[in-house]
Amino acid sequence: MELSIGEMALIAVAIVVLFGPDKLPQIARDLGAGVRKMRGAVEDIKTEIMKETDNPVSEIKREIEKVKDAAKDFNPMKDIQKDILIEPKASDELSAPKPSEDETYQGPVSR
Repeated sequence: MELSIGEMALIAVAIVVLFGPDKLPQIARDLGAGVRKMRGAVEDIKTEIMKETDNPVSEIKREIEKVKDAAKDFNPMKDIQKDILIEPKASDELSAPKPSEDETYQGPVSR
């Protein structure tokens, strides 16, 4: 809402005529106090809205950080390396010896 200088002067003259010059300072103080209360109420509402909208976002951010921390500790190659290193040793003992190590190995037979 934009008021020109002429409109503001007309409003000021109307206030002086209606309430008189004696009550003008008290009206200005009351009006200023009312404006301050309204601004405080608006700030409280803004703060409350920001708190309510910030909570889900911060919860999501915390969950993302938890997942990132869990991903740092997770190493699938470690499990694979354990399986590869452990299983062949057990299977080597059970399997037949290599031809180069077997003295009874005669090689491929041709027909």
